[in-house]
Amino acid sequence: MSAKTQTPKSPAHNYARGFSLGLTAYLIWGSFPLIISMLGFAGPFEIVVWRIIFGFLTAVVLIAATKSFGSLREVFKSKTNIAWIAASSIFIFINWLVYVIAISGHHVVEASLGYFINPLVTILLAVFFLKEKLSRYQWIAVGFGALAVIVLTFDYGRLPWIALTLAASFGIYGLAKNQLGGKVSALNSFAIESGFVVPIAIVQLVLVQTIGGGIMFGANGAWGSAGLIMYGAMTAIPLILFGAAAQHLPLRFMGFMQYLTPIIQFTLGLAVFHEPMPTARWLGFALVWCGLASLIFEALKGTRNNIVIKR
Repeated sequence: MSAKTQTPKSPAHNYARGFSLGLTAYLIWGSFPLIISMLGFAGPFEIVVWRIIFGFLTAVVLIAATKSFGSLREVFKSKTNIAWIAASSIFIFINWLVYVIAISGHHVVEASLGYFINPLVTILLAVFFLKEKLSRYQWIAVGFGALAVIVLTFDYGRLPWIALTLAASFGIYGLAKNQLGGKVSALNSFAIESGFVVPIAIVQLVLVQTIGGGIMFGANGAWGSAGLIMYGAMTAIPLILFGAAAQHLPLRFMGFMQYLTPIIQFTLGLAVFHEPMPTARWLGFALVWCGLASLIFEALKGTRNNIVIKR
């Protein structure tokens, strides 16, 4: 076979690099409750404002450093892409706001629940919006999730609205990103998303100043201001690390790694923040974990079957 007719080899995946990048991203995401608790001198609405503004500025700096303004301009040539990014920006804003309110209000365990049930919500969104059909294991997982919500509703004396809102907003955010079909890089997408909600953040900051007790940025010394700035920057960094990890690891590995964040947050809620965990709450979480075990079993079964077929 001549050199001209040879099929070009795809670039080799560096699994070690992929795992280290992905692990770092999920560890940063998992540490957010600790970071937010250290920023307690500011209210949750103000924390979210600085997260958006400094996250956007970080993205702009990275785009400038990588000289990728050309690819950013290309995104705006597609009205469809911009529409989906605009939709994703609204739902990630809701997700960030509810998450910071939850952590500031000492609901770390319930926040972790939201990311545990996110895969189950994603499945339902795929059924209703993408017309996908559920497998037997997916139906079992959804059933466990529904039972868990019922049990936790009785335990909390209300719907676990924090968990449900986090799961739904992040699930819809993921659906919107899915519709982009990989046409927009993670960095460009984040820059546009955060840029779209900067005006909302500014209005929110004005409300904090006028009716929310005043802006606390700068009122707690240089370290306090630095903390708010770093939290914004750390919003962009793990997203970029995640995107880089996805280039080296199969999607199924990334899917398994996503559970690291809620596991870390759940552990922090119990061990660091000493949140109560009565028997009924343990039962609710156990039902969710059973549902996730069903999904993991199906994924492992599919992986094993693929290996057998390839052989």
